[in-house]
Amino acid sequence: MATCNICGKRAVTGNQVSHSNIKTKRTWAPNLQRVKLLVNGTPRRAYVCTRCLRSGKVQRAI
Repeated sequence: MATCNICGKRAVTGNQVSHSNIKTKRTWAPNLQRVKLLVNGTPRRAYVCTRCLRSGKVQRAI
C-alpha cells in the first residue's frame, strides 16, 4: 500500500461487523492520487491524498 508523501496517511485495518456480529478483517484505504509536484523547483511525481490537495499543502506542477 502506498502512503501520502505529505502527511503520511496510509491504509488502516479493522473489523467489518455484520448485523449478526460476525467479524471479518478489512482495510480502509486513503484516497491517494499520483500527481506531479514541484519539489525544489523540479517536477516530481508523488502520491498525495486528496485532503492535502484540497487544503493547498502542495503546489502542483503544470
